[in-house]
Amino acid sequence: MTAPTVKLPAPLFAKLSPHPFLLRNLTSTSASDGHGDRPPARRTNGRGTQETRPLLTKPSSLSHAHGSSLVRLGDTTVLCGVRGELLPVERIPQFRPLSRTRDSEGDGEGEEEEGGSVIGRGELRDYDLLVPNIELATGSAPQFLPGVPPTTLAQTLSTRVYSLLHSTGLVRATDLRVWSTAGEGNGKKNKEDVEMGEAEQGEGYREMEEEDRVVAYWVLYIDLLFVSFDGNPFDAAWAAVVAALRDTRLPVARWDPERETVVCSRTERKELNVSGLPVACTAAVFEEKDLSEVGTGVAEGRHWLLLDPDRLEESLCRETITMVVDCSDGETKIKSIEKQGGTTIGRELIRGFAGIAEKRWKEVKDATK
Repeated sequence: MTAPTVKLPAPLFAKLSPHPFLLRNLTSTSASDGHGDRPPARRTNGRGTQETRPLLTKPSSLSHAHGSSLVRLGDTTVLCGVRGELLPVERIPQFRPLSRTRDSEGDGEGEEEEGGSVIGRGELRDYDLLVPNIELATGSAPQFLPGVPPTTLAQTLSTRVYSLLHSTGLVRATDLRVWSTAGEGNGKKNKEDVEMGEAEQGEGYREMEEEDRVVAYWVLYIDLLFVSFDGNPFDAAWAAVVAALRDTRLPVARWDPERETVVCSRTERKELNVSGLPVACTAAVFEEKDLSEVGTGVAEGRHWLLLDPDRLEESLCRETITMVVDCSDGETKIKSIEKQGGTTIGRELIRGFAGIAEKRWKEVKDATK
């Protein structure tokens, strides 16, 4: 007597055996294009291996922030807000005085030249002028529970965004400086009155007082909130950060010699100069063998590179690669490459992945117009 065949619905099969279910979709040969060729591999969600989810961006989503954006990548939705706060140089430990003469000569510590302008990455990093923070909202995914400390994923994403902000030179320190005009700082001092600190610093300090000098910096607090989470959080978070910074308008700040403080205009706004359009492209490596078979001597078998993985696919893959590229100048510049876990991805795959990232850059550019 033949045992009855039990057919499980696809959603139930996916929950009970996610790895065999995805593998069955990628290796299915039930369809044909009429020439006997194997059809392109399809994932569980119906996308091809190098097909991404639609990207939607909406700038100026928050009314009380200096810049904001809402980014939706499939079912992953993240909200980003940028707010600037003034930081007087007196509150910066080991502050290095900077005048316009030193700025034009480019001899400030940690400053670099790119495209003919000074980026000032040393100032951004040493004074902590860029402060990203990421929160995964309760209910955005089943694993994020209420009343728990920040998850390891949130802290890792914040660190990666922080590192990329500095390495790409997306924001220039020149846009965050607040200057005082020569002579304004001495408005309430007699020429004969010399403070002890000025006397100790001698002629160098007095020369600085006679020039325009930096009296404060804008500190940008970049807060991100994941409203819904369905995989590939870094690409969505970075797209939201870039869109929010491009939307940022800071109040015009001036030094008031009478009050001896920095004042901001209620009506005038200054656009933040964002350098380029770096775009992150992430893919996960799905292997034919199950994760439970790793290290057991089972043959390696085949593997697939899944672009823009969702939450299910991320849980089934142990190796990912993220490449950040910028093609704003007409040529592809690789800003960052990160690879985590596994040994499948080698030099040849990385070279090929650069072309995929370039194509992804064009898609994101069209979506952010």
